[in-house]
Amino acid sequence: MKIAILASEVFPFAKTGGLADVTGALPKFLRALGAEVRVLLPLYRETRRKGFSLVPVARDVEIDWGPGKERFSVFENASADVSFVFIEKDEYFDRDHLYGTAQGDDPDNGERFAFFSRASLEALRRMGFRPDIIHAHDWQAAMSLAYLKYSLAGDSFFAHTRSLFTIHNLAYQGLFEKEILGRIGLPESLFNMEDLEFFGQVNYLKAGILYSTAVNTVSRRYSQEIQTPEFGYRLDGLLRKRRDVLFGILNGVDYSAWNPATDKHIVKPFDPTYIEGKKACRDDLLQEFALHKIDEETPVIGMVSRLAGQKGFDLLCEALAGLFELKVALVILGTGEEIFQKTLLEAQDKYPDFLGVRIAFDEALSHKIYAGSDLFLIPSRYEPCGLTQMYSLRYGTIPIVRATGGLDDTVQEYDWRNEVGNGFKFEAYSSAALLEAVKNAIGVYRQRERWRKLVRKAMSYDFSWDRSAREYIRLYHKIMAL
Repeated sequence: MKIAILASEVFPFAKTGGLADVTGALPKFLRALGAEVRVLLPLYRETRRKGFSLVPVARDVEIDWGPGKERFSVFENASADVSFVFIEKDEYFDRDHLYGTAQGDDPDNGERFAFFSRASLEALRRMGFRPDIIHAHDWQAAMSLAYLKYSLAGDSFFAHTRSLFTIHNLAYQGLFEKEILGRIGLPESLFNMEDLEFFGQVNYLKAGILYSTAVNTVSRRYSQEIQTPEFGYRLDGLLRKRRDVLFGILNGVDYSAWNPATDKHIVKPFDPTYIEGKKACRDDLLQEFALHKIDEETPVIGMVSRLAGQKGFDLLCEALAGLFELKVALVILGTGEEIFQKTLLEAQDKYPDFLGVRIAFDEALSHKIYAGSDLFLIPSRYEPCGLTQMYSLRYGTIPIVRATGGLDDTVQEYDWRNEVGNGFKFEAYSSAALLEAVKNAIGVYRQRERWRKLVRKAMSYDFSWDRSAREYIRLYHKIMAL
């Protein structure tokens, strides 16, 4: 089976969040199951700076683009039997960021990622890779399916190609003015309610939902939630229409990268049979954030997240005073919305002995936080899947989550009487509910032997990509039969 994966970010080449982890790991596991895989992404400045070996495949490839023509080049990096293919168009991708800055998105993102989508299809042709499945991820790759349906209708190269569109986060839809259709080479007649029109704008994500053979989300719970007005972001009606081909497959974890027994980023390795190394990691983490007054009885809560309302940072900021009254330490790593960055830095000045904040993207530090924290807080308003709770479990860092989406699928409430479950959950989206869940977790934390058993049990959970990749292979076969 030949699979072409299209995504705007792929680890380790370019990353802003969990999408990159998924698109970096899934191809390796699909390859191990016998699939032939090509992964296509833009060639960003970030990728060049990292010094990867990039071999030219095709230069100055010409495509129709709007009213004229445009050129791009194609490069390849082959590692672990997976081919990663890069679309070079410096006008669009040679920037210090992928999508925008804290001040806002790049104004030409509509053109940038439509070009990536169209160029990717032409790159597949130039490479002679005729995919059985085009697997497009999120709005940045969704327009590839519009081009497949309209610009390349009747093209024999793609005659037998089917498609899967994965929604990682329905809230991010790629909305642009209607005039963009002419600029990106698609018929302006598509600006109607049955196609790409969406409340007076063009909706790229809608293209993925409409024009794909099948749609999936990154957890079963989320595939159900997005069919409701509460979580559907005004696309719930369309998603209900496609419910017969709407699936949910939980993301996995690449344990070759996320394993405390072999992690090169942490000060001391540990595993379920030897968890003593976790104490050294905790000490190292407190040193990293200069939290020198934290004693053994004070649990350390970690957060590695985009600082956004979706991730529950409005709740967190509201709950900070209450958290520190419970006598916890809190360390936070992430970047995001300016209001939360500013509020957290001000809170750090107010609670310097208990709060450590790092406004950055730092892969090594994220590993230290997973390894050195006792608890991991994820108070999301909604969460399509969430990888951080899976990482934290593997590192024996017990998650406290809001019961939504993939968080609800992967975290079971700990019952100390029967010693079942792997974390703590709260239902209501309120600071009071968050604080009550933290209080429950602290109560167990202070029962040392019970806590050690919970930590060992948490580390034994298996959310490997092997299981998820097998589900994707079964779904690809189902799609090919449609």
